[in-house]
Amino acid sequence: IFKFLGAISVDLGQDRIKPYLPTILTPLYRELNSNYAEQDPTLKNLSQEIIELLKKLVGLEVFSLAFSSVQKQANQKRAMRKKQRALQTVANPDIAARRKLKRHKNKAETRKRKIESLRPMYKAKRHRSHALKDLAMVE
Repeated sequence: IFKFLGAISVDLGQDRIKPYLPTILTPLYRELNSNYAEQDPTLKNLSQEIIELLKKLVGLEVFSLAFSSVQKQANQKRAMRKKQRALQTVANPDIAARRKLKRHKNKAETRKRKIESLRPMYKAKRHRSHALKDLAMVE
C-alpha cells in the first residue's frame, strides 16, 4: 500500500496531490511512530522514503503543514482514547477490574516465560485453563 501511495502521489503531480496529502501521510506517520515489538524494519524504511519523496514533490512548507496536522490529529485521538479509558474506569468499575485482572495475569505469564527462557531447567507453575470446562453444559 505504501508503494501504491508513492506511485499515486508521483502520478498526480505537485498541484493535484496537495488536497490528498494528509490522507496519504496518515498511514505513513502511524508506521513511523509505531513501537510494536514485531515491527517490520522494511516498512519503516519504505515509509521514510515515501515521506522524503513527498517532501521533494510538494515542497517543504506545504509538507510541513500537512505533516503537523496529521501529527496533531493523531495526538488528539490518542488523548481522547486515554480520556475515554479513564472515564470508563469510573463509569464501569467491573469492566475496569476485569481488564486490570487480565493485564496482571498476562504480566505474570510473561514473567514466567522470561524466567523459563533464562533458566531452562526451571519450570514455573502455569495456571490451568478451564475454558473447555466452563463451556461444558454438564456441570
